Amino acid sequence: MTGNVAVLKFPGTNCDEETLRALRKHGLNARIVWHRDFVWREYDAIVIPGGFSYGDHLRAGVIAARTRAVEQVVEAALNEVPVLGICNGFQVLVEAGLLPGALIQNEHGRFTCKWVRTRVRNPKGPWLLLVSDKMVLDMPVAHAEGRYIIDEQEYVKLVGENPPLILYEDGWNPNGSMYSIAGVASRNGAILGLMPHPERAIEPELTPRGFNPGGKLVFESVYFALRNGW
Repeated sequence: MTGNVAVLKFPGTNCDEETLRALRKHGLNARIVWHRDFVWREYDAIVIPGGFSYGDHLRAGVIAARTRAVEQVVEAALNEVPVLGICNGFQVLVEAGLLPGALIQNEHGRFTCKWVRTRVRNPKGPWLLLVSDKMVLDMPVAHAEGRYIIDEQEYVKLVGENPPLILYEDGWNPNGSMYSIAGVASRNGAILGLMPHPERAIEPELTPRGFNPGGKLVFESVYFALRNGW
């Protein structure tokens, strides 16, 4: 096993077990950590999994983003510790100010749960280390507040920084996200927020016909990044 990876759990988190399994399946020494027990310096990477932290009260991710645990995630990120936020975890990272933009109710006003096709632009950093530019990654989504929005000035700044972006392919945007954004990373790719669920896309046998298990490369990438000293 390589690296110590924290899967951060809040009240209402419900994707921690499959995220843990995905990390361990790809050679990572991962464990679920209750938010009150989290000490960032004990870990080489951090994952905030999906679910409904604090019941999505007020809005998705906002309460978790104001906990001491996420204050520590911010500190870890400033020290170049790889951080991945999946679905609700992405919402938490945005609410904490680690990634730009906001995530709001789906344009059609309904919960959506289906496989989508995404394409990666400018991959770099520990989570996309093995991903090539314009590679297609298929993964499922499951959310009610997954529509990514960003104001024009902030978007111009984002594009100017040239970070990794994960975009829904034409015809696959499930929620009305602006600029078809499914995931956003920090400039060097160390912080990645993804609305699709990579942990649900690692088994070829469980992948619908016509799709690829795109999540595998996310976990394989961070394994090799940590093994090589990220």
